Amino acid sequence: MSSSRKPRWPVAAVSGVVAAAVATAVAPAVATPSAPAGGGPAAGLSRYTGQRLDWQPCDREPSLQCAAMTVPRDWHHPGTGADLTVEVSRHRATDPARRRGVLMMAAGGPGASGLTRPAGFVKASPAVGAAYDVVGFDQRGFGSSSHATCQTDAEFSDFYAGDFRDRSPAAVQGVLDRSRKFVKDCRKRSGDLVEYLTTDQAVRDMDLFRALLGARRISYYGPSYATWLGAYYATEFPQHVERAVLDSNLPFHETWQQAELGQPKSFQRRFEQDFLPWIARYDAVYHYGSTAAEAKATWEARRKALHDHPITIGSLTIGPNQLDNATLQGMYNADRQWDGLASVLAALEHWDTATPAERRLAQQAFGDYLSPGFAATYFPVTCNDTPWSRDLGHWIRRSAQDTKKYPLVGARELAYAATCVYWPESAAPRVKVTGKGLPPTLMLNSVHDPATYYEGAVRAHRALRGSRLVTVTGGGDHGQYQNGNACVDRIVDAYLLHGTVPAHDATCPTKPLPVPARQRH
Repeated sequence: MSSSRKPRWPVAAVSGVVAAAVATAVAPAVATPSAPAGGGPAAGLSRYTGQRLDWQPCDREPSLQCAAMTVPRDWHHPGTGADLTVEVSRHRATDPARRRGVLMMAAGGPGASGLTRPAGFVKASPAVGAAYDVVGFDQRGFGSSSHATCQTDAEFSDFYAGDFRDRSPAAVQGVLDRSRKFVKDCRKRSGDLVEYLTTDQAVRDMDLFRALLGARRISYYGPSYATWLGAYYATEFPQHVERAVLDSNLPFHETWQQAELGQPKSFQRRFEQDFLPWIARYDAVYHYGSTAAEAKATWEARRKALHDHPITIGSLTIGPNQLDNATLQGMYNADRQWDGLASVLAALEHWDTATPAERRLAQQAFGDYLSPGFAATYFPVTCNDTPWSRDLGHWIRRSAQDTKKYPLVGARELAYAATCVYWPESAAPRVKVTGKGLPPTLMLNSVHDPATYYEGAVRAHRALRGSRLVTVTGGGDHGQYQNGNACVDRIVDAYLLHGTVPAHDATCPTKPLPVPARQRH
């Protein structure tokens, strides 16, 4: 699971050369999607497989070409219900003479945009961009594709109202009521569309995209939720996979319930074992405490103060749940987020005298967590894909335990689980990931990844036959390729460009932790 947006603190913008618009004809011998391993309808697909992608410069990223692809609402019953549109993009190989094929990439979430990501991907790995047409898409249900609508900004803000740590009967009932309301709003505003927002449906969209590109096989790169997406694609269409890199892995062979139950522990581990010692090391900069224990006490005291006296910035209210959200989101990447998060936490300690710049940074950090658009894909996919326990009593007891042991994420566990409890039963097929029929797959994970915890990645590695796991030791960033780790990048580039696979599982040391911006010069 990853955020719906880029890191809140600034990163370099991406630019590129404008590509000419080309309408690509489909090669009939290649275009028709094969029936997946589990079977599927072959009739009624010609209206989809016969379409041509009308490539035009992308509005948001002119270095890419974009096109609208028509897909059936339900791949298991094509032609039933209104069609959907999936917006797709591509960056043509910069060295056509050495082009080796198509590299499809996807975004995390579920509920993040993947449409413009090929531009940044190619800029970060130009050798890969020279050898591949790098293509992306907005997954069905989100962004520029046919998207679901569940709640307004104000309604979704209310989803996080109050204090998830409050276990009083009234507070618990309030959490359950807001989760039930979210489900009701999704059904009211999106109708049956949310039934067809599943990973299984999405991978069939991907295979149609492959076919319309005229590629018999594709290579694949996907981080976070996109490992789940990639593993499902490889399971349903193994004959169409040449190489695959799964970066920061969910336990995609299990259920979403199992996957999410590991996150409270892993986020708390990242916070207490990595971030708090780091901010304490720079007490002279942030004045947050000179030991991890002191820094944690400062954070907890601020959370308690926000419970009693929330801070208001314009229409934004910063309460205890918002402090949790900003903090857990800051755990994903040390280089891009820790200095910004620490600066915001420090500003809260002198809010009455905070500078305009500090207040703007705080508003950005607390106002840019998850969007209603992200949630309108995230919850349908995670609630539809695999079964959930419908026992509310179990979730109330389990979330109370996790709130005590792992409060950073454990406190919100009930709100997320209850949403799936109230979600209608799904008809999505169960997909058993085994790796059968696949070439060797490359998997990457850090040992303290907060969102895709290492223990789950190891289990997924064991389930995915023939895979190689590259472990980044001593680190906890979410997303390892193109993250400034030369060891990881060498292994992935050798695999994508030359097919070189490590003989065994491998390890790479983590990169050094960041130095605060104010101490870099």
